[in-house]
Amino acid sequence: MTSAELAAALILAINAQNFGATPDRLLDGAPTRHFPSIDLAVIAFPDQGEPVAANVLFSRDFTGGLTAQVEPGFGRVTNVHYLADQRDLQGNSVSWMPDTDWNTLSWKTLSGRNDQPRFVAPYPASLIKLMVLVGVAREIDAGRAAWNSPWTHANETRTLLDWAESMIVVSSNSATSALVALLHQTEAILRGPAGEQFNRVNAAFAAYGLDTLRLTNTQPDGGWMNRDGAGLGELQMTAWDTARLLWLLDSDAPPAPWLAAELPPLLSVPSREHVRRLLEAQALHEVLSSTALAGVPGWQAGLPAQLPWRWIRADGSVDTGGQRFPGDVRPVNAAAEVRFAHKTGTTENFVSDAGIVTGLPPARRHYLIALTSNLGTRYAPTSPGATTWRIPQLAATIDRYLKDHLEPVQRPTQ
Repeated sequence: MTSAELAAALILAINAQNFGATPDRLLDGAPTRHFPSIDLAVIAFPDQGEPVAANVLFSRDFTGGLTAQVEPGFGRVTNVHYLADQRDLQGNSVSWMPDTDWNTLSWKTLSGRNDQPRFVAPYPASLIKLMVLVGVAREIDAGRAAWNSPWTHANETRTLLDWAESMIVVSSNSATSALVALLHQTEAILRGPAGEQFNRVNAAFAAYGLDTLRLTNTQPDGGWMNRDGAGLGELQMTAWDTARLLWLLDSDAPPAPWLAAELPPLLSVPSREHVRRLLEAQALHEVLSSTALAGVPGWQAGLPAQLPWRWIRADGSVDTGGQRFPGDVRPVNAAAEVRFAHKTGTTENFVSDAGIVTGLPPARRHYLIALTSNLGTRYAPTSPGATTWRIPQLAATIDRYLKDHLEPVQRPTQ
């Protein structure tokens, strides 16, 4: 398997799902008027040989798919003009309304040049909590905080590790606000009368070549949403840079070849271990992995990932403490082939998921996958549901392809 072959396989898998026919709730179930935007990156680590990676993008501008070209050593994307997502003066996600003509909007460049194919980078939703987690971990590694130190926010005191667990495993927005406020308290982010003046989190991402990861315009009280002046248009993550961030967090991955040899690790070993454990404890398997939705009418399998058993009740339903999934997931969970250490993001207009896939013995495949898209809950056929079933079906197809190439059947010698 080469990177070119992987890219071709990803494009084929997306085309097979017929995303252009996805029913849109805002159109009373009629097909979406515009081909969805999908940003998908996969980085695979064979047992032997070099990593293999591909990033493919789809949008109303290129419905057949575009393969990203990257700098040597899996560096930055070089052939895409990324545009920052935007909202209107009322805070609405104007880019993704059925009747919006993109040519009538004024766009802000996220990365790339005007002479390159444009791609409106969908808002990553709660996937941004991965950036917050990394920012907090770096403050801890620098001695400005500690995982077990208490932190009070909104009249609640918890350790930083407890706040981080709630933020990642059940996607608590209030926990996210607490940790964003910490980043301001430690002066990782500084604001003045005119707005943000300094951002150590964004500077770190840029130093490690992850230019499209941006945690911008948050507030000292922890505000990070649209109403706070952050949110859509200010918090950015492309699939390629998200996958490469995961590479830097994956202790089982080889050294990242795009980094200079003298650059220290992004996180210390203890912090990487904390981050990995939190991602592995993820309760919301409802996007690339659909295990939490098993038993829901019309269920479609995604990545064959094991949901941590701590979230499964005696009757097989899933209870995250804030959200219930009513189906019996036990048979599907028992048959899982991989562990998926990941973070999801979901709103009405957006869905995202990114993580580290590792085989449960005897499976041994190991790869990273990141997806952002505008296919949020308004395209979900059921409730609960985060997105169209086409997304987990796509993930299942990708996993089967990678299983065939990363775990070839050993035929007996004659």
